[in-house]
Amino acid sequence: MTDHRFLDMADLLDPDDLIVVNETRVRAARLTGTRRATGGEVELLMLDRRDDGSWEALARPARRLRPGVVIDFKGFSATIVDGPDQGRFGVTLDVEDPETAIQAEGTMPLPPYFTGQLDDPNRYQTIFAAKPGSAAAPTAGLHFTEEVKKRLVGRGVMIATVDLHVSMDTFRPMTVDDIDDHRIQSEWCSVPEATARAVNETRDRGGRVVAIGTTVVRTLEAMADGKGGVSAAERRTDLFLKPGSVFSVVDVLVTNFHLPGSTLLVLLAGFMGNAWRGAYETALKRGYRFLSFGDAMLVERTGT
Repeated sequence: MTDHRFLDMADLLDPDDLIVVNETRVRAARLTGTRRATGGEVELLMLDRRDDGSWEALARPARRLRPGVVIDFKGFSATIVDGPDQGRFGVTLDVEDPETAIQAEGTMPLPPYFTGQLDDPNRYQTIFAAKPGSAAAPTAGLHFTEEVKKRLVGRGVMIATVDLHVSMDTFRPMTVDDIDDHRIQSEWCSVPEATARAVNETRDRGGRVVAIGTTVVRTLEAMADGKGGVSAAERRTDLFLKPGSVFSVVDVLVTNFHLPGSTLLVLLAGFMGNAWRGAYETALKRGYRFLSFGDAMLVERTGT
C-alpha cells in the first residue's frame, strides 16, 4: 500500500483504462416551511421523484405528519399523501415544475456531520455534475479537478459517465444484525449508449474499468450483461452488493473511507475481500480522513 496525492492519479492508471463517473447533480433538496393548520415549522428533505409524480421525502419533526397535512413554502405547498414508512413520506407538490421550484427555494443538503456552512455550494458538486436528481453528492468525484482530468486525458485514460440519483438510503446505517436482512431502497440509474460502448470496447482491448465511487459500481453492476460488459438502460435498482456478490464489470474502485455499519463499507468488503481490513488499519495509522470531504483510496478487485 502506497501514499499518493490525488493529483497523481494518472500515474496509477494505464492508457487503456476507462474511468466512469457519476454525473448526477445534487439538488437544493432541503425545504423549510410551515404546517398550514398550526404554523409549526417543518423541514422536508426531498429524496427522489416516484413514477406516479409524487416524491419521497424525509421530514423533521415527523411525529405529527399524516396523510392530508399541508405544508406551505414561499412559492408553493406540499401535501403528505402517505407514510411514514421507515421514516419516509410520500409528498405531492402543487407546482408545474417541481425540480425548478425545489431548486429555487431549497438549500444544499449537506451531510449531518458537517456543522459549518459552505460559502460556495458548488463545493458539494463534482466537476462532472450535470443532471439534477440527487439528495447527496457522489463524494468520490469531489476529488476531481480540471487539472486531474487533464492529466488523465493526457495519459490516454478515457472518461465516461453514468447517472445514479443518490438517495439517503445509500448512506443510511444498517440496523440489522445480519447483513442479508438489510434491504436497500431502489434508486434511479442510467447507463447511456456511449458509456456501454466504451465499457465493452475497454473489455475488448484488455483495459480496466475504473469506477469513481460506489454509486458507479452499483450502476454498472446493475446493468451487467453477463459477459463482463454492460447494457445501455435506465431504470431503478435496489442492488445490494456485499461479500459473496459477483462483480463482473468493475476492475478498480476509487472510494472515500466509510464508517462501520454502512452499506458502502459492505460493498467495499465484497469488492476487496478481507483485504479491506488491512487497508483501513493502514489508513487509520497514517492519518487519512474519512467521510464526504475526506481522502480516498484506489483499490483493485480482489473479492468474488
